[in-house]
Amino acid sequence: MSAETPVQSAGNLTRLRLRFRDWRGTRPFWAGLFTLLGGIPIAYFPYATLKLGHMSIAMATTAGAGSLIIGVLLVTLGLTMWFQQATRIFAGVAAILLALVSLVVSNIGGFLVGFLLALVGGALALSWAPGEPEAEAGADGRREASGGPAGEGVPQDAPEGAAAEPGQPVAPHGTDGDGEADGARTEDRDRGHRVA
Repeated sequence: MSAETPVQSAGNLTRLRLRFRDWRGTRPFWAGLFTLLGGIPIAYFPYATLKLGHMSIAMATTAGAGSLIIGVLLVTLGLTMWFQQATRIFAGVAAILLALVSLVVSNIGGFLVGFLLALVGGALALSWAPGEPEAEAGADGRREASGGPAGEGVPQDAPEGAAAEPGQPVAPHGTDGDGEADGARTEDRDRGHRVA
């Protein structure tokens, strides 16, 4: 064992953590996790036997098979949300419907624990949307302007350093300093109003 082994280990751990964070960020991870965790108590409680001292409590119902099916389907939908992001809307709606059915079929939805977890997971799946990729850096190392709030004051065709003052008219490209070219009007960049 060398003195560099812990550093390499920390590097591998950091690399794995960053890879997991990137993987998690490209899919509805929390929706899948809540849905998957919601299926476990729904499927487990009808088959569980709890012991309190010398007394056994069996929570088996006549719909034990229905509870098992609902639990397994919720676990499957949770995994589907992780590995098939395109089906997240279907999986979210199905998880919400199965959570509602579990209220009636399996011990009040796994004593409300499984019901609430599956309901939140389905709602998160419906509300999740893929993120926008970050803007690429230009040749000079700065990020390209996306036309957002930072680049509103400078016209696209204007040379660099020709920023307009807020509230002042800007001459369109190809006009003289008066702002008139063949009857064209200038545009006030402050509020988008046209002025003569």
